[in-house]
Amino acid sequence: MRYEVDVNGRVLRVDVHRADRHFVVNVDGHEWTIDAARVDPHTLSLLIGSSSHEVTLAADKTPGQLAVGIKSVPLSVSVNGRRKWGRRDDGAGGGGPQPLVAPMPGKVVRVLVQVGTAVYPRQPLVVVEAMKMENELRAKRSGIVTELLVQEGQSVDAGALLLVVSPE
Repeated sequence: MRYEVDVNGRVLRVDVHRADRHFVVNVDGHEWTIDAARVDPHTLSLLIGSSSHEVTLAADKTPGQLAVGIKSVPLSVSVNGRRKWGRRDDGAGGGGPQPLVAPMPGKVVRVLVQVGTAVYPRQPLVVVEAMKMENELRAKRSGIVTELLVQEGQSVDAGALLLVVSPE
């Protein structure tokens, strides 16, 4: 998948694809093979070559931004999903994993799928209550739920990863 990513005001072209159990990431012509493991809902452990990095992700104060921390260095990051190079849609027909994130802080009131569930486009997956309103979060495309990181009754922050739908 190709993205346009703004990191602290600098726009980068990022291409990510899976190769076996790794990710191959190309940023403006520089390529790395990365092993990624989730430590908790907001932390990733990345192995890049022989270097290990812990990356934290959280919603930023600015809508649409993520606060990313790498080695205690804060970065403001946004991904422009509508301007993915080589794509005409907003991701509904793509081939990579589809992360489902909380659009705002709230409480998970219903989890409508489990790991292994086959889903179709616009199928409700999780219901999050925020500001006394229920928000039904739906699949963008068909696939299989491969990761489920929340349970009913759990509080979540804006931008928290709730589940991942992978292509069939």
